[in-house]
Amino acid sequence: MIIADESQLVEHVARLQAAGEKVVFTNGVFDILHVGHLRYLQEARRQGDHLLVALNSDASVRRIKGPTRPIVAEDERAELINALRCVDLVTIFGTDTPVPLVASVRPAIYVKGGDYTIERLPESPVVHSYGGEVRILQFVPGKSTTNIIESVIRSFAARGRNEQIEEEIKQSAK
Repeated sequence: MIIADESQLVEHVARLQAAGEKVVFTNGVFDILHVGHLRYLQEARRQGDHLLVALNSDASVRRIKGPTRPIVAEDERAELINALRCVDLVTIFGTDTPVPLVASVRPAIYVKGGDYTIERLPESPVVHSYGGEVRILQFVPGKSTTNIIESVIRSFAARGRNEQIEEEIKQSAK
């Protein structure tokens, strides 16, 4: 289910928690959905009873990754993530980190991929402040949006495409 309104999301999660359900929260860009994303989300779901995925808005992705990202618009990314069996709730957030949303939702478990550490996550102090748990899940090596973009660039370069276009594509992968 896609829930755009934060107050509705907080109410929905509170109902689940009141029923004794364990809500797992994760967040990310999830641009160009790939098997690394899928495996990560499946593992995240196994951590509890319901998986909430918070997607960075297009504006926040541009601030974090640059003006050429995301490749896939937020509404489409939300629809794709929502279609996965392992995902129960999807929302979009506009801040650069989900700290305010985590503080509002107060999930039992907050998860991130193995390319992070608990100490480096700005969400960790918030989660720990209300007794929640932060878990780092295994990283799926070699599976990333950046790798996909770089593969497309190499493919087009091998075909002798326009160098200016290739350089613009490379810049968008950063």
